[in-house]
Amino acid sequence: MKLNQWTVGLAAAGVVSLGSVMQAEEASHQVLTALSSTTLSGYVDTSAIWKFGSGNAPLPGRSFDGPGKQDGFNLNVVKLSVSKDLDEGEWSAGYKVDLLFGPDATGYNASAGSAGTSDFGVKQAYVAVRAPVGNGIDFKMGTFDSIIGYEVFESGSNPNYSRSYAWGIEPTQHTGLLASYRLSDSISMNAGVANTVNPGINARAVDGQGRGASESEKTYMASLVLTAPESLGFLHGATLYAGVVDGFNSSVNPGVTARDTTSLYVGSTIPTPLEGLTLGLAYDYIGYSAQKALTSSAYANAASVYLSYQVTENLKWNNRVEYAWATDGLWYVRGEGADSDARNELLGVTSTFDYSLWANVISRLEFRWDSAMTGGMDPSSKPFGTMDKNAISLALNLIYKF
Repeated sequence: MKLNQWTVGLAAAGVVSLGSVMQAEEASHQVLTALSSTTLSGYVDTSAIWKFGSGNAPLPGRSFDGPGKQDGFNLNVVKLSVSKDLDEGEWSAGYKVDLLFGPDATGYNASAGSAGTSDFGVKQAYVAVRAPVGNGIDFKMGTFDSIIGYEVFESGSNPNYSRSYAWGIEPTQHTGLLASYRLSDSISMNAGVANTVNPGINARAVDGQGRGASESEKTYMASLVLTAPESLGFLHGATLYAGVVDGFNSSVNPGVTARDTTSLYVGSTIPTPLEGLTLGLAYDYIGYSAQKALTSSAYANAASVYLSYQVTENLKWNNRVEYAWATDGLWYVRGEGADSDARNELLGVTSTFDYSLWANVISRLEFRWDSAMTGGMDPSSKPFGTMDKNAISLALNLIYKF
């Protein structure tokens, strides 16, 4: 260990102990070594949204782009991520912390701030370790993202800027333990247990009567991922993903979310023989079981088709067609005169042009049309406000990633 002349002089004069100096230097070296493998990343997400027609109307089934963002410019969210990934070692360890700042932080994590009004949220914060069992089992313990869904919270990682109907009915965040195992290059799986189905760091589950659930009434999850091998030709790299999450929610909204909730997901991304053209398929289901003091059940389904085409090196055209149906009242109320089997039905068509102009910047222009297929039976019930059964919007999205 090399000591500078000033430190040596202080040690010779008896002002400092040479042993303590060496210990401090060693500790500092360990800290620097740990920090050298730490990664700092994130993004700034902004948008401008114009909703055709007058008034800031509700947009049933949509997330993060409701009345508060229409007809103006928006800061959506800032994400700051600090992490150390697992390396190839048998006993590898790491961590990840994702922090959110901005309006979308509250929409993601119901436990953010006082009564969900803060513009700050913890998206993920977990410790990751690997156990040398078989090919190696990777564990996450803490708060982590849901394991199901075609789309994610980070809009820049999705084909389209706006989220799908499916995203709005999927779990987003869990606090618990998740294990991941890769059986081969073509097969991997996840399994875990968490406190609740819905988001909320350190939240605890409640039963159908709003009382604390028993210790065993946790949220259980599992998923399977299949990846096509090279032997399948143009289908090489195609993925098939299936997952389930089942458990109780916390008492954020006891009248609805305290029921036993089951989420199912099946999705696939498929290359096509046409170079640059990719097909995506997804289906989501969520069911709320009737139990104890709650006498009624509820459900929602969403089916989506994605078609992405790499037009040029810098231009990508992403399209999504989706259809969702659910128990009446989940997205809007049909009102008086509705028949006994009334349900909500939504159709959405989204077209997004993604053109790379600047380094590290995602720049997208998106057109979206939503339609309430069943509408509002009561004349005063208009799912999309003054636009009645339809809503049309145009959005510009700029994201800087670092």
